[in-house]
Amino acid sequence: MNQMNADSDNVIASEDLAAGYLDNVVWEGANFSVERGEFVAIIGPNGSGKTTLIRLVLGLQKPINGTIRVFGNPPRRGNPRIGYVPQRHQIDRDMGIECLELVRLGYSGSQWGMGLLGHGDRRAAHDALKAVGGEDFAHRSLGVLSGGELQRILLAEALVSKPELLLLDEPLSNLDIRRERELVDLINGVVRARNVTALLIAHNINPLLLFLDKVIYIANGKVAVGKPEEVLTSESLTSLYGTPVEVLRDSCGHIEVIGVGRDLPSCEPREG
Repeated sequence: MNQMNADSDNVIASEDLAAGYLDNVVWEGANFSVERGEFVAIIGPNGSGKTTLIRLVLGLQKPINGTIRVFGNPPRRGNPRIGYVPQRHQIDRDMGIECLELVRLGYSGSQWGMGLLGHGDRRAAHDALKAVGGEDFAHRSLGVLSGGELQRILLAEALVSKPELLLLDEPLSNLDIRRERELVDLINGVVRARNVTALLIAHNINPLLLFLDKVIYIANGKVAVGKPEEVLTSESLTSLYGTPVEVLRDSCGHIEVIGVGRDLPSCEPREG
């Protein structure tokens, strides 16, 4: 059983955790912990409840059952120890806002157009841009950035207040293979250099495999947690889905999960 107290190295800890909306249970029976400095992927099929877990950590949603603690305490909205990059950022890229201004807002909590940059704000924003390799974007408009460049700026905004926990909701969506690799490598560098804990929701696990400490796999109303080599196996996912699942690996270590939502092909020889 997880020991959930303020002196623990656990950044997140849950016991018999269940999540959902009203009477609709999305998943239940989750017992896991995430420790300081871990890089963790949250994966699973669409609609399985990956973002729901992030909402619980942020204090935006209450558990249906069980307990979850963040830094040893119940989750609360607006926790300054958490940096968050949502799947859909509420910004208008046509407004002509400069990257430095967006990042600065993550430090000050100001609203658009509320005065000039202060010295502390400016220095923190420049430091955050430097951490993600985005110094050259400081005075560019958000509207001219590519998808990969925008993700760097959003990451800088989340890092500017020097959080201890970083939550990333599908930052790899709509990026090509090269940009995926660059962003994952960047996030991993931030995790290791700053001893930050990172939870990243992804559909494709392969760009992350070399860097992950842990996987949270959500499917079929259940949650499996462990090291990638423990969770991403045919046996583990078959148990999770309650139906035969096969995990295939190629010569580079990339995996493919087959059999979910359809019958696995028979391996028995055909007659005739």
